[in-house]
Amino acid sequence: MSSRDPRIDAYIAKQKPFAQPILVHIREVVHAACPDVEETLKWSSPFFVYRGALMCGMSGFKEHAVFGFWKGSLIDGVSPSRNRGGEAMGNFGKLTSVKDLPSRRDLTALIKQAMRLNDEGVTVPRAKKGAKPEAKVPAELAAALKKNKQAAAHFSAGSPSFRREYVEWIGEAKREETRAKRVAQAVEWLAEGKGRNWKYER
Repeated sequence: MSSRDPRIDAYIAKQKPFAQPILVHIREVVHAACPDVEETLKWSSPFFVYRGALMCGMSGFKEHAVFGFWKGSLIDGVSPSRNRGGEAMGNFGKLTSVKDLPSRRDLTALIKQAMRLNDEGVTVPRAKKGAKPEAKVPAELAAALKKNKQAAAHFSAGSPSFRREYVEWIGEAKREETRAKRVAQAVEWLAEGKGRNWKYER
């Protein structure tokens, strides 16, 4: 049995006249395709839940409405390019009419895919944070390392974060005198195979 939330009725009733038929249509297609769907409000917008997990959601704005799948990146036929260049949230761009949505048949097929993902307990993998670029070695440190092979070897063998800690520490020095002292200290520690924060390492 599908569950209808009266808060969704109230939400649709408050929307602009152009948006109401769009939201009503989406709601009806979702319920027809997924009889066990439940409704809820999240982030002040209507969402449809299936098997205890978010499946899709819709929202109305001043000049457009949106509809999107929670796991849209995993649904065939719903991809980032479907976002029309990212001009709106959701997977179908800015909706100003029911005609802006896929046909009832196509939309039903997409909902069935979303249901299957929830049936199988599939989750959307989190995007990995981009790796920080390799630290640019200051000229003073590079010159000092050329004169100390042991320090240079340890510096090169260290991880990117190991090198970055030294580079940033030296780069933070505002006076040339301080910078020179830090370069000398860095070479001394590196020759011993120590990291920049070796005093705090256990």
